[in-house]
Amino acid sequence: MQRISNYINGALQSPIKSLYLDNYNPATGAVYSLIPDSDEADVDLAYTHASEAYKTWRLTSLEERFMVLNRIAELIDKNNDELALAESIDQGKPLWLAKNEMTRSAQNFRFFATAAMQFASESHNMEGQAINYTLRQPIGVVGCISPWNLPLYLFTWKIAPALAAGNCVVAKPSEITPMTAFLLSRICMEAGLPAGVLNIVHGLGPKVGSALVSHPKIKAISFTGGTSTGKHIASVAAPMFKKLSLELGGKNPNIIFADCDFEKALKTTVQTSFLNQGEICLCGSRIFIERPIYEKFKAALLLEVSKLQVGNPLLKESRIGAIVSKMHFEKVLSYIELAKQEGGSILTGGTSLKIEDHENGWFIAPTIIENLAYDCRCNTEEIFGPVVSIMPFDSADEVLEMANSTDYGLACTIWTQDISKAHNMAANIQSGIVWINCWLLRDLRTPFGGVKQSGVGREGGWEAMRFFTEPKNVCIKL
Repeated sequence: MQRISNYINGALQSPIKSLYLDNYNPATGAVYSLIPDSDEADVDLAYTHASEAYKTWRLTSLEERFMVLNRIAELIDKNNDELALAESIDQGKPLWLAKNEMTRSAQNFRFFATAAMQFASESHNMEGQAINYTLRQPIGVVGCISPWNLPLYLFTWKIAPALAAGNCVVAKPSEITPMTAFLLSRICMEAGLPAGVLNIVHGLGPKVGSALVSHPKIKAISFTGGTSTGKHIASVAAPMFKKLSLELGGKNPNIIFADCDFEKALKTTVQTSFLNQGEICLCGSRIFIERPIYEKFKAALLLEVSKLQVGNPLLKESRIGAIVSKMHFEKVLSYIELAKQEGGSILTGGTSLKIEDHENGWFIAPTIIENLAYDCRCNTEEIFGPVVSIMPFDSADEVLEMANSTDYGLACTIWTQDISKAHNMAANIQSGIVWINCWLLRDLRTPFGGVKQSGVGREGGWEAMRFFTEPKNVCIKL
């Protein structure tokens, strides 16, 4: 059975205590590899090497940083099939979707490789008195902690800008989906990334994650994951005056007005509801439909969802794969039962599925629930699975009140042909990201993040480069 290794000081290494955890294939429920059960000793070793590497990496020319990061991007593209297969097996998502995400992972490295060449200082002239210029200098050694839903994409989303800005990194991928981060270690070695610049330590959150967050010399933490974990990280890191970027949960509204482009809204709503088994922080799990088209849209949505094939992630016809872990599988099913207790009507799905030749896998039928109060638990708490609720509304003011009723504020999708209505809704929705007549259309230059309990700070573009640097103003009197 394959044993995944940590990547420390440019080499693959076993955990110091030689302890391992089981790694499961969600589609079969079987253990198929072993993960290092690392702890604070491994984190401290990684920090020591990162700190030493930082002495030279921070002085490495921008062109050299570009070249090595771009080589990583090219190798991810070259190994797309191998990486996608590994991610599909490890995470449970359909293989065709994993291939798309490997392409996006390469784009992350390519984008921030070029950003390293273009990130510039600012200057301010004080009308003949003085000139100020602001240096943007790397922080030092930073910690990056990524989740299990988009394993390599979100891992590279953090690592690439941190390295481009001149930092060295100690990174922790999710212990549930470690395989593509392990394969990235090999890619970094082949690309010639200097030893110690990137270190990947595998293991449990309470061990490795906590050691990263509480390490006295790791100066910044970038975390994507659950809101409760984010709160804990903030409680530890804030008193230590670490820089924090927290991309947390979402309970995103999908608002469909009667004047929408019906077919586009319908097709996209199926994606916003069930892409990646609904395990994307940007999925629209609350679907608000204006009353004049409510019944028509509901019937059409049920028909389209009935066509979705749940099955073996490696088959090209599978649209929905397996839930990432048994624990999460049971959590999603528990929310479906809660929805029934809260008065919800299950229009379709609502059950686990037994897939031929994968009877022990963790599969759940795409589920649509009606008749839930907009402020019930199932409509205000993050389920993070193939479960959505649908609700009618009568006015823009009413749907704004319902949409803004949760503690989350990550993303929102609005469907209307009325440009004034679209701008008014976008201005008043409590959300960090608003898509109008589209969904998941991402420009890497734009700020990414949420409001309320969906997070602190922004990622993407110059926002990421600013987070991973410290500004220093220099004033020169003329």
